Amino acid sequence: MTELIVALDVDSIAEEEHLLKTLHGTVSFFKIGLRLFTAHGKRSVELVQRLGGKVFLDLKFHDIPQTVNHAVHEAQKMGVFSVSLHLSGGAAMLRAAAEVHPRPKLWGVSVLTSLTSADLHALHPNASVLLMARRLARMGLDNKVDGIICSGEDVPVLRKALGAETLFIAPGIRQSGEPLHDQKRHITPADAARLGIRYAVVGRPITKAPDPQAAARTILSEMRNAA
Repeated sequence: MTELIVALDVDSIAEEEHLLKTLHGTVSFFKIGLRLFTAHGKRSVELVQRLGGKVFLDLKFHDIPQTVNHAVHEAQKMGVFSVSLHLSGGAAMLRAAAEVHPRPKLWGVSVLTSLTSADLHALHPNASVLLMARRLARMGLDNKVDGIICSGEDVPVLRKALGAETLFIAPGIRQSGEPLHDQKRHITPADAARLGIRYAVVGRPITKAPDPQAAARTILSEMRNAA
């Protein structure tokens, strides 16, 4: 069953608290990313936990192995459920993150949903999203990453290459007809359920909706009906 994670991409603790209370009873899993965490740090995590939710800390760690090891350790001390890290940081960095015990779940970013193959050509003229995502995901799983963050568009090919048991986390979820903003590669909530994606990350379609709880319920219903 696909679980909904709501991205708390807001500027203030007051906005965060309002969303958490509005969504209480409908959503219990929330993403805290760079925007909110750099503004309010641990307070933003503690607020979710105090109101009964769990946290995906999406800071996309990408640094030398020792630094990432320490960052994962600090995330564990905060009690978050999962953290993100860029698979492109390399095998040694991933192994250093996995050495933390106990630790949060490690979710590896393959290729950002804001990028296309044309964007990757700046790195290599023959680069493609699927080739890059497949190679990075394979390296991540070989080095004890717990899940792969990728566009839902990539999941059918990646599941075939990586195995049916692979856990996928998909951002860039948009209902049909909704604005895409900076998401160049995206799928619908129904697509996420049909593809067996474990976690669907949704931000603005819920947080900027006139009625966030109604928007969340609509997305949850769409995923349940498609499963």
